[in-house]
Amino acid sequence: VQLVESGGGSVQAGGSLRLTCTGSDFVYADYCMGWFRQAPGKEREGIGYRRSRNTSTGVADSVKGRFTISRDKNTLTLQMNSLKAEDTAMYYCAAAYFPWGSCPVGPTSYKFWGQGTQVTVSS
Repeated sequence: VQLVESGGGSVQAGGSLRLTCTGSDFVYADYCMGWFRQAPGKEREGIGYRRSRNTSTGVADSVKGRFTISRDKNTLTLQMNSLKAEDTAMYYCAAAYFPWGSCPVGPTSYKFWGQGTQVTVSS
């Protein structure tokens, strides 16, 4: 399983960014994919997870109403609007083999990770 994130960068508060994660070497229907982020000195935080295009587990309360996750087969997208300085972090895409049921929550359940992409929001 290979995961590659793209789309990070620097933006002013109130701006938007779109992150994309492209996966390869796995059967998309058998895997959950998720977005996580980790700020310096903090634990890795789960943002949201998707099994397939038509299923949703929502997003974390900290980004609700501002971030949206979508998935099309092996591509996972994170649309981030109304960005705040506290959204500054390294953002990671992850995947887990989970062919049935709701996607697992939390980083320890995900075995495969991308290299991460930095998002910096200036106030």
